[in-house]
Amino acid sequence: MAQAKLVRFSSPRTELHDALGLTGCEVSFNEMPAGAEIPFVHCHEQNEEVYIVLDGSGKVWLDGAVTDIAGGDCLLVAPAEHRCLKAGAQGLKYICIQARAGSLAQFTMTDGKIVENEKPQW
Repeated sequence: MAQAKLVRFSSPRTELHDALGLTGCEVSFNEMPAGAEIPFVHCHEQNEEVYIVLDGSGKVWLDGAVTDIAGGDCLLVAPAEHRCLKAGAQGLKYICIQARAGSLAQFTMTDGKIVENEKPQW
């Protein structure tokens, strides 16, 4: 059985694929200071991205359209969409999850199962 791994965010950008040995998605924790912006526009060939804004605010540029984002927002970006982010006056903290578009075979309710007769000993 695989062993659980724990990683602490240690820099403004922490990629978890190597640190956790991820095999089904890429996850990164990102912290941008006030006014900072990603210095390039990018897109993907296969991976969609989900941005989960944890704190602060900013703007996302998607195919030329600008949208305000703030803590509590979640945004799905299709692989081919051109994207860029800029932090607002309070900075921007977010998690980005990448996975191949169309690859999810099961969801929590169809993949998860309750383990009977086992209780944690806190």
